[in-house]
Amino acid sequence: MPSSDFPPTNAAASLYVGDLHHDVTEDMLFEKFSPVGVVCSIRVCRDRITGRSLGYAYVNFQVQADAERALDTMNFDVIHGRPVRIMWTQHDPTLRDSGVGNIFIKNLEKSIDSEDLYHTFSVFGNILSCKVACDENGSKGYGFVHFETQEAAERAIERLNGMLFNNQKVFIGRFKTRKERNPESGPQFTNVFIKGLGEEMDDEKLREVFSKYGNTISTRVITDNSGKFRGFGFVRFERHEDAQKAVDELNGKLLNGKQICVGRAMKKTKQQTQVKPKFVPHYRYQPAPPSGSFMAMPPQAHHPATGQWAQLRPGLRGGAPQGVRPQG
Repeated sequence: MPSSDFPPTNAAASLYVGDLHHDVTEDMLFEKFSPVGVVCSIRVCRDRITGRSLGYAYVNFQVQADAERALDTMNFDVIHGRPVRIMWTQHDPTLRDSGVGNIFIKNLEKSIDSEDLYHTFSVFGNILSCKVACDENGSKGYGFVHFETQEAAERAIERLNGMLFNNQKVFIGRFKTRKERNPESGPQFTNVFIKGLGEEMDDEKLREVFSKYGNTISTRVITDNSGKFRGFGFVRFERHEDAQKAVDELNGKLLNGKQICVGRAMKKTKQQTQVKPKFVPHYRYQPAPPSGSFMAMPPQAHHPATGQWAQLRPGLRGGAPQGVRPQG
C-alpha cells in the first residue's frame, strides 16, 4: 500500500483488522468502529488489478485511548459473518520475520479458536498476532502466537507446554522456520552473492565482514570496464554450512548504513551467457486501482509506521479445571 493513501495519524492509534470477509467495505468498518472514538481514516487493502479485498484493513483513530478501547472490547467481534482479529499495526518487517517471540501450538482441540488462544496467552505479555490455522473444515489443530518480546514467549512455553486445553494435552514450543525444520532440504552452495554495497567497499573489507562466518576462498567486489563500482560482489566459502550461516545472518542487515541483500549465487547457464533476449514492446491497459479509502479528515501525505504497543488486558476466560482450559 502506498503511504500516500493515508493521512498522517497518531502512530500509536493505528489498528490492523484481519480475517475480513471479502465483501466488507470501508463504510461497514466505519459504522463498526466510529462509536468507539474519532476515526481519522479506514482502508480496506485490495488487489491493485482486480480490486478484490485482500482480507485485511487498517483503522486509524485520532487518539491512542480509543484504539486501545477498540482492541480491548471489539477483538474477534463478528463482521459480515466472520470474527475479525484486531492488532496494533506493525510495519517493521524485521520484527515479523525474525521469529523472536513467536511460538507454535499443536494438538489443539478442534473447538479452540483464535479468540481462545488470545485470552489464554495474553497473560504472559503483549501479543502482536494470534491465529489458529483453519481450512474449509474448521481448525487444523495448530496455531501461532507472536509476542512482542522473547521473554513473554519463553514464559508461555515454560508454563503451558504439556498442559490440557479442553482436556487435550498440547505441545508448545518456539516457532521454527521450514529451513530450521528441514536443514538438509535446501541446495548445497558455497558461493554467496551480495548487493547493495557502499562505494567504500573493496575486496579486503568484504573479506573482513564475511570471514567471521567461516573460511573464505575468495572475495570480490564487481566493477565495470572503467573501474566504476557496481554495488555488488561475491564471496566463496570453503564449506556450505558457513555460506548458509552468512546468508541467514546478514541478509537484510545494515552494512555501513546501507541495507544489503545476501543470498546463494546462481550459476549462469551457457544459454544465459550467450543469448541476449530481444526487447519486444508490449502494451496492456491496466486500470487504476480503486482508492478504497474512507476519510473523515482531509487526506495528507504519509501514514507513519507504529512501533508502540499498549498493555493488553490480561486474564483467562473462565476456569481451568485441568491445567489451562480455554473456554470455546
